[in-house]
Amino acid sequence: MSEAVRLSKRLVEQLGCSRREAELYIEGGWVTVDGVVVEQPQFKVESQQVALLPGARAETLEPVTLLLHQVADMDSETARTSMTMASLSEAHREGVRPLHGHFARLTCLAPLQRGASGLQVFTQDWRVTRKLDADLRRMEQEYIIEVRGETTPQALERLARGATRNDRELPKAKASWQNETHLRMALKNPQPGQIAELCAYLRLEVLGMRRIRLGGVSMGKLPLGQWRYVASTERF
Repeated sequence: MSEAVRLSKRLVEQLGCSRREAELYIEGGWVTVDGVVVEQPQFKVESQQVALLPGARAETLEPVTLLLHQVADMDSETARTSMTMASLSEAHREGVRPLHGHFARLTCLAPLQRGASGLQVFTQDWRVTRKLDADLRRMEQEYIIEVRGETTPQALERLARGATRNDRELPKAKASWQNETHLRMALKNPQPGQIAELCAYLRLEVLGMRRIRLGGVSMGKLPLGQWRYVASTERF
């Protein structure tokens, strides 16, 4: 039986490349061991067949941004670790190469407020972080809110112009009925408790809320608990 060695070392021996190049090939998902992709350079191999996939490139992984349809009242760290290869949305698998490296060094941006479910953003990309840090206060967010009670068209119109409650000015919000029990509401950078206060002004009780859009990026038809990649064409 041959001695077990690190996969990166075996690749160096086979290709005559540098150790760093070998690690980049492996972390990029370009190396198979007996036909199975292995992404860990330290993986131990003995007599297995190690091969490089067609089109392999020894390049640092491009940073990614992930969107999760987060469950209500889940903290950001639990939400981050809930994203795995298995929880990638079936409808969003085409044309992507999910890699274990895409789950490393993720930062949660614009965390959901307590009690809300829906769109949550995790990124490795400093450009996305800078964009949201700079623009979040001016960025419109859209929610679907499950409510109980009745309101008037006039009250909905007043929200868009700016209303007051208990002598306090409420944030402006665009609101319309999605159906008999769900309100669609868009407003800029809602603070904790503000959506409930807006609904109280409308004489509606909040039963649940789901964020579906952040700036120019919508969650789309993403099942609860599943995630997808933000496409290069999408802009917050």
